[in-house]
Amino acid sequence: MLFSSALILLGPGLLSGLRGAGGSLVWNPECIVETPDGKVGLNREEAQRATTAVALLARGVESPDTSGIDAAVLQQLAAGPPGDAGPSLSCRGSAASGLVEQQLGDNGLTPRAERLRGAMTEVFGTQSLGGFAPGGVGQGHGAESTHYDGRAVDVFFRPVTGENRRAGWMLAHWLVAHADELDIQYVIFDDRFWSVHSSRGLWQEYRAPEPRNEILRHLDHVHVDVLAGGS
Repeated sequence: MLFSSALILLGPGLLSGLRGAGGSLVWNPECIVETPDGKVGLNREEAQRATTAVALLARGVESPDTSGIDAAVLQQLAAGPPGDAGPSLSCRGSAASGLVEQQLGDNGLTPRAERLRGAMTEVFGTQSLGGFAPGGVGQGHGAESTHYDGRAVDVFFRPVTGENRRAGWMLAHWLVAHADELDIQYVIFDDRFWSVHSSRGLWQEYRAPEPRNEILRHLDHVHVDVLAGGS
């Protein structure tokens, strides 16, 4: 199904981000989507519903009701950032406290990371995953990588093309919108990273150690990891 046709099924929606006289949002939304017409604010539930809806529609699966969400938001999330533009959706971070430290399970992921993997599969279907293995991984990543703790999953979108970039951002935006409930710590993709430890929740430039390396720049995969807990 073409995205332009699919979005018609989502309904007209209503503007979620109201602007003051100076052009700024008159309230402090949890999430913001950059559309061609400007910034639109969403609460967390709206962001989760919108990102889930476009992901399911892309698979031809029944999606949640998006009444009350600006149609421009849905269009932007489905189309992905144009050209070299940065990510379209950002949400404020809120790291959970009091989480118990977890050990690797049989598949090499902690229970929190396994819950994340299951949630992604439920919405996005079968994905090309890596960065973990039964018994854990001990090489192939940076010295302080969360992959070694079984807390990280890589989702591959290969080769690096415009269509795979759009699909990668669809996942990355969904992860940020659901970061609170899934205890997500970092999302890295396409030269950008998002951190739950940033109170403003804005994406930042990711500087790879080898600027010409597509893998290290995370151009061909979305990296996502969960909080460690225990401290």
